[in-house]
Amino acid sequence: MARVSRRAKVADVHELATGMPFVNRVDGPHGNAVYQVGGKSFVFFRNPRPDAFDPDTGDRYTDVIVIWVPSESDKLALVQDPDSPFFTTPHFDGHLSVLVRGSHIGELGKQELAEVIQDAWLSRASRKRAADWLAAHNVAD
Repeated sequence: MARVSRRAKVADVHELATGMPFVNRVDGPHGNAVYQVGGKSFVFFRNPRPDAFDPDTGDRYTDVIVIWVPSESDKLALVQDPDSPFFTTPHFDGHLSVLVRGSHIGELGKQELAEVIQDAWLSRASRKRAADWLAAHNVAD
């Protein structure tokens, strides 16, 4: 029987992002964590914005995490899956990223979250860094 991954936690986002090579964490304008590889963001904790809000109260979400994806088809697969906590807003139309609320991160297993963050890193890392990481982890490009 396959081992089921435990539910993901917000702390896992930080751990997984910093666990990728050549990653720098910088603080955004409001102290929010931004993870970058080669100066390119691949995961960041977003400040409350008017495009992501509770439809019942109108309150802005305070726990949105932005994660890059490799392609528009990957984005659509994540946001159109009814069992997925990932979403997007019109502000992110044309942007290769998905959003997830920290309060919903537990809807993912840690292994699933790891794969999404690894894909985010791979989508933003240089070709050489990505190829080296894939080779070191026996993953076909």
